[in-house]
Amino acid sequence: FNQHSSAANDQSGMPFSTREETEALLNQAEANLAAAISPNLGPGNGIPQDLGGTKAFEFPNFEAMTSNPEEAMKLSSLQNVELDLCIELGRTELLIEEVLKMKEGVVVPLDKLAGDPVDILVNGRIIARGEVLVLNDNFCVRVAEIISPEL
Repeated sequence: FNQHSSAANDQSGMPFSTREETEALLNQAEANLAAAISPNLGPGNGIPQDLGGTKAFEFPNFEAMTSNPEEAMKLSSLQNVELDLCIELGRTELLIEEVLKMKEGVVVPLDKLAGDPVDILVNGRIIARGEVLVLNDNFCVRVAEIISPEL
């Protein structure tokens, strides 16, 4: 049973009223998609200046805080925690093909020059830079600069 049997059909055989409804739905969907991916954040096209009831965050003065024995004991309990320390001489990017062709004797160039400071990383985060030394036939690193942590 065709509900639109009395309505006129377009060339595809679809009733005009259904076609118009479909086009209206498609136009609405396009408008919604355009609004969703638009970089505009709202009617003001940006972040509102007045967010209402906000105030600047005030950082506590950590230098003025004194440590007490309880806090020191908590810190001392962490002294036996193992960390991964890595010394990074330099980096390079290679294609898989180059890695697969590697064999003994291949020289891999790095992005740092001889004598440049090396990076000292703890658990993947750079904490210091230093210079490479040889002491009793072992490589060593003398810490030359401590990197302040980024907050």
